[in-house]
Amino acid sequence: MISKILIANRGEIALRVLRACKELGIATVAVHSTADADAMHVRLADESVCIGPPPSRDSYLNIHQIVAACEITGADAVHPGYGFLSENAKFAEILEAHDITFIGPTAEHIRIMGDKITAKKTAQELGIPVVPGSDGEVKPENALEVARKIGFPVLIKATAGGGGRGMKVARSEADLEEAVATARSEALAAFGNDAVYMEKYLGKPRHIEVQIVGDGAGNAVHLGERDCSLQRRHQKVWEEANSPALNVDQRMKIGQICAEAMKKLKYRGAGTIEFLYENGEFYFIEMNTRLQVEHPITEAITGIDLVHEQIRVASGGGLSVKQEDIVFSGHAIECRINAEDPRTFVPSPGTITHFHAPGGLGVRVDSGAYQGYRIPPYYDSLIGKLIVHGRTRVECMMRLRRVLDEFVIDGIKTTLPLFQDLINNQDIANGDYDIHWLEKHLAATSE
Repeated sequence: MISKILIANRGEIALRVLRACKELGIATVAVHSTADADAMHVRLADESVCIGPPPSRDSYLNIHQIVAACEITGADAVHPGYGFLSENAKFAEILEAHDITFIGPTAEHIRIMGDKITAKKTAQELGIPVVPGSDGEVKPENALEVARKIGFPVLIKATAGGGGRGMKVARSEADLEEAVATARSEALAAFGNDAVYMEKYLGKPRHIEVQIVGDGAGNAVHLGERDCSLQRRHQKVWEEANSPALNVDQRMKIGQICAEAMKKLKYRGAGTIEFLYENGEFYFIEMNTRLQVEHPITEAITGIDLVHEQIRVASGGGLSVKQEDIVFSGHAIECRINAEDPRTFVPSPGTITHFHAPGGLGVRVDSGAYQGYRIPPYYDSLIGKLIVHGRTRVECMMRLRRVLDEFVIDGIKTTLPLFQDLINNQDIANGDYDIHWLEKHLAATSE
């Protein structure tokens, strides 16, 4: 059994993992940069180790420093949270070489799913429906042939990409050459790899993801889906579980497909299989081999603690539930609270002068922020997540409207006003939106 976990992350996810560890009676080690010395996860951990100066490459991405911190403190496992090193196969291998348990998938599975082309081929082999597209990397010299075969419009994507970088749409042959060149250039700059592939561009899809957990021995379950269609620049803003667009039969069908695929793969730990959904059809786009930012809404509707499951599996204990034991109850919504201007989305670091989190039945706030905390300018602007659960979607929306009025964060700009706008929008109330809806709404309201 794991006895001490080093949390190789910061902010709200580090605090989230720390809480799970304490509930399981496992000692915790927080690592931090000099900029995060007063962070809440550092204050609450059993031990803490400073691993470098503010830049991520010198601290949270410094594998040697993290391994050294494990050796200094006697930590026998590492939970990577999300971001940073959570999907770094080399990091997982180095930990295992030092007899430190990586709380996550095998390095092999991280590599397979980390490359978009390999992931798509693997998904097809496992019986997961995929978006029509190229069989592999697309070069400038064969791009037109591939695009004509798929049919315009097409989407060019970086094979090693994520977050919308290295992603371009070509709506016609006239657009293709420039779109491929730009995507390759952006991919090289962002990921050090200019390889791109091509997919059919869907006009008004939703972004649906299925949460799975496997024990690494051929057992796996799905915990339903999340709708992450409200996005800005391919970054998720508001997530729901379950999706307003799916019925029970669709939910269980795609969930079972994903669970069966992960059984065949002998996947270990938590993961999320992501789809575009349009006209009743699901199309695989990628798999995230880690915990997702939006995992709390799945926990709300299932009552299953995903971090507990991750730790249990990593300890060799297997899954705590069988598929037939999982019951979906009610509806949950998560709003990502960022330290950003709600109109321009420019980051807003600084000191929080007042902080009051809402409460009540069905309300959860995951945040490392507090009154007097200074948000450093070096990292992602996510400072908290507001999660609301209700017996129905209508009740959930009403509860969210109430708690948004209660939430107070002063001293910096945040995205709270954006959600107060969205909660009063009729399209949102009807669940009638796709992955393009939010950007169109923001463009229309800024005029």
